[in-house]
Amino acid sequence: MSTQLHELLPDDLLERFRDRAKGYDERNEFFHEDLVELKAQGYLRMFAAESDGGLGFGLEAAAAAQRRLATAAPATALAINMHLVWTGVAHLLHERGDNSLRYVLEEAVAGEVFAFGNSEAGNDSVLFDSNTVAAPLSDGSYSFTGTKIFTSLSPAWTRLGIFGKDETGEAPVLVHAFITRETPGYSIKDDWNTLGMRASQSCTTVLEGATAPADRVFRKLPVGPNADPLIFSIFACFETLLAAVYTGLGERALAIGVQTVHKRRSKKTGKSYAQDPDIRWRIADAALAMDGLYPQLESVARDVDQLVNHGSQWFPKMVGLKIRATETARTVVDLMIRVSGGNSYFAGNELGRLYRDVLAGMFHPSDDESAHSTIANAWLGPVED
Repeated sequence: MSTQLHELLPDDLLERFRDRAKGYDERNEFFHEDLVELKAQGYLRMFAAESDGGLGFGLEAAAAAQRRLATAAPATALAINMHLVWTGVAHLLHERGDNSLRYVLEEAVAGEVFAFGNSEAGNDSVLFDSNTVAAPLSDGSYSFTGTKIFTSLSPAWTRLGIFGKDETGEAPVLVHAFITRETPGYSIKDDWNTLGMRASQSCTTVLEGATAPADRVFRKLPVGPNADPLIFSIFACFETLLAAVYTGLGERALAIGVQTVHKRRSKKTGKSYAQDPDIRWRIADAALAMDGLYPQLESVARDVDQLVNHGSQWFPKMVGLKIRATETARTVVDLMIRVSGGNSYFAGNELGRLYRDVLAGMFHPSDDESAHSTIANAWLGPVED
């Protein structure tokens, strides 16, 4: 896998991404050049089978690629995640005998860019309820009205996955569908001016009667938790690939810290800061934390690929991985800031940018509270009424 990853993301390509990341961040600009190069490498079709024009990756290989990409450009990797979530979901469903989203892989191979338009302000039920209204039409299509936040890839997507709630029947159902860039009835706000992950351009999308045709309405599910393979696949791809991005971010921060302390010299001793016992402790602390994260990421992704049955422990494993990755990366970046000196506080410093980027990890689902609730329920059962 290592050789394949270095062919897909060679060192010179990563250096170009790293050089551009600074400018994208300063200008609050989308990563257009990065996207062109990733497309040329076949990166956006990694989940499609080689016989279909893809790279034949499973989730473990995709996570390894995202980890490597994030060492150069975390915001680029984070946004690309949203495309990979949908193509990954299509792949996981196919591996489990469900070809309902085969067209997602076919269209990804053809060059289409998928984005994830599910997040809603104030919706802490995430995939188990929606504030968006899904209105059924006579031909089987659905009209969607609502507001989606954190829509990464806003300047570039050509296919947007959305969902909303249809309350016209005996029981409400959650309707999942895709619209295209050409679909009328939506608008994208120019409102992405954030502390970090700026190049992702995850703008707000307002649906104002955007209609998904019947052949792109791919699931109708009951409100609330359910065992549909779609839900498992979305969680598996979303949480694992998020963890991969923040693992790569932490990996890069540690590398910068090591380089920096070798360069800095003490006025008192004349030695490099790499010889200072307190700094050595902090570097070791960060390395210990990262060393525990790599195998967890690989293990969870591999188990998904191999269809391992963890039963009721699957969701705790996935949300636990996401929380550990984002929190570990945040701790590691903080430690590296402490050992690197005041230069990291200046605008344009890579470590300072990583410090801002890593904070986004706490806002992605599942958040800390939700993850702890999921894990507690798995081990202790639900809270009694």
